[in-house]
Amino acid sequence: MNSLSICVLSLLFFLCSLILLKTKKNVELKHNNNHKFLPPPSPPKLPLLGHLHLLGSHPHRSLWNLSRTHSPIMLLKFGSVPTVIISSAKIAKELFKCHDLASCSRPRLAATAKYSYNFLDLIFSSYDDHWRELRKIYIAELFSPKRVQSFQHIREEEVNQLVNSISQSSSSSTLFDFTTKSYSLTSNIITRIAFGKSTRGSESELDDGNVEGVIQRASAAIGCFSASDFFPSFGWIIDRLTGVHGRLEKNFKELDAFLEHVIEDRINFRTVCQKEENILDVLLRMERDCYEFGSMKFTRDCIKAVVMNLFLAGVETGANTLVWTMSELVRNSKVMKKLQHEIRSTIIGQDQVKENEIEKLPYLKLVVKEALRLHPPAPMLLPRETMSHFKLNGYNIDPKTRIHVNAWAIGRDTDSWKNPEEFCPERFMESNIDYKGQNFELIPFGAGRRICPGVNMGIATVELTLANMLMCFDWKLPNGMKEEDLDMEEEFGITVSKKSPLQLLPIPCFNSN
Repeated sequence: MNSLSICVLSLLFFLCSLILLKTKKNVELKHNNNHKFLPPPSPPKLPLLGHLHLLGSHPHRSLWNLSRTHSPIMLLKFGSVPTVIISSAKIAKELFKCHDLASCSRPRLAATAKYSYNFLDLIFSSYDDHWRELRKIYIAELFSPKRVQSFQHIREEEVNQLVNSISQSSSSSTLFDFTTKSYSLTSNIITRIAFGKSTRGSESELDDGNVEGVIQRASAAIGCFSASDFFPSFGWIIDRLTGVHGRLEKNFKELDAFLEHVIEDRINFRTVCQKEENILDVLLRMERDCYEFGSMKFTRDCIKAVVMNLFLAGVETGANTLVWTMSELVRNSKVMKKLQHEIRSTIIGQDQVKENEIEKLPYLKLVVKEALRLHPPAPMLLPRETMSHFKLNGYNIDPKTRIHVNAWAIGRDTDSWKNPEEFCPERFMESNIDYKGQNFELIPFGAGRRICPGVNMGIATVELTLANMLMCFDWKLPNGMKEEDLDMEEEFGITVSKKSPLQLLPIPCFNSN
C-alpha cells in the first residue's frame, strides 16, 4: 500500500471518528434537552402505511394484543399521523389527571368536519372559552340533574311501550328482536327529549321513513375508513375515488334535511301550543336571544350541530349497552336469576318499575357496571389531539399527536381486574369503583374535560329498561341453544355493536309477591 493510500485511509478514519463523536454528543444532548428523543415504544412499521396494517377489523383488540407485546403506551404511525395508544389504567390516570388540558383538543377528521356545520369543528378544536361556554350549555341546560329528571316520564312511557311490544311477542310465542327494539327505544326517547314528540312512522319526510334509519346511516358514514384522516395531503383524492366523500355528502344532506324539518316543525308547534321546554326549545331560545360564544353567534347551524351530536352520541351507545348487558345475562343465567330475584322481591304489587325505585336495586347497578367494563360503548374512546408537549409515563409526547385511550383493554387489564374475562358483577360489591371518570380502571364514558356529558341520561334509560324487562319476563335462548353457544362476535364502528341480532323468547312472569 503506497503512502497516498495510507493518507487517504487515515483521513477517512479521522473523519469517521469525528462524525461518530459528534453523533454521540448530539445523542447525549438530545437525551438531555430535546423532547423528541424519547418517544413511547413503537413496533416496526411499513413505508407510507406506517402501522395501519396492524389495525385489523377490530382495532381495540388488535391494539390490545400489541400493547401486551410492546408497552401499555405505544407510539404508532397511522399513515402520516403520529398516534399514541394507551392501554392501562395507570397511564390513563396520569393523562387525565396531569395532562388533561394539554391533550383535550379534537383532531379534524373528514367525517366530523362534514357533520360539524363549521360550528362543532371550531368549538371542539381546542379547549378555549368557546368550549367552556358550550360545556356550560351541556351541563347546566341540557344534562343537569334537574333536566334529566324532568324527562323521567318520557323514559317510563317509552319503556312501557317496549314492555307491551314484548308481551305481544310472548303471547304469540315468537322471538323478540332485542337489538332492533333497543335501537327503537333509545331513538324514541332521545327524539322525544330533543324534539318534544316521537317520530315513529313517516313524519320526518325521509326516504326510508324513520329517524333510526337516518341516524344509522349517518353513524355508518362517520365510522367508515377515510384516507383523508391518515394522509391529509392527498387522502381526499382516494376518498373521492372510493366513494367515501360521496357517501358523506349524501348522508349529511339527508341528516340536514331531517334536522331542518323537525326544527321548523317545532317552531310552528310552539307558536300555537305552549308546553314544557325540551332541548330543542332551549337551543331555539338561545338563537332568539342572539347568544354568543365570544365573537361567534349561536345560529341555526349551531342548533343542528348540538342536536346531531346528541343523536349520534346517544342512540347507538344506549342501544348497544342494553344488547350487550342482556347478552351477558342470558349467558350467565345465575346472574340473571339473582337480579330478577332482587327486582321481583323489591318491587311488589306493581306491573312496572318506576325510575325513582331504581335506587332500591343495588345489584342492578353492579350488573350495568360489569357490562360497561366488558363492553364500553366506544372502546377506543374518541380521539384526542395534543396541543403542547408533555411527558407521559416518562415518554415525550409532541404537539399535534393523536391520543386513543383503549377503554376496552383497560377493562381487561389484569393489573386492575381479577379474572377480567369473567362476567362477575359481585366484583364491585365491596368496591367504590364507578364509571363517572374518577376511577380510571373503568372509563367507558371517558374522563376529564371530555367526559361524556350525557352519562346520567344514558344510564337512567339502561337501568330502567333492564329493571322492567327482567321483572316482567323470563328470557330463553331460541331453539334449545346453550348459553355458551350465543354468538358474541363484535362489529366495529364508532361504537362496537353485537354483529348478529340478539333474538330471545320472552316468557311472562306475574309478580305475585
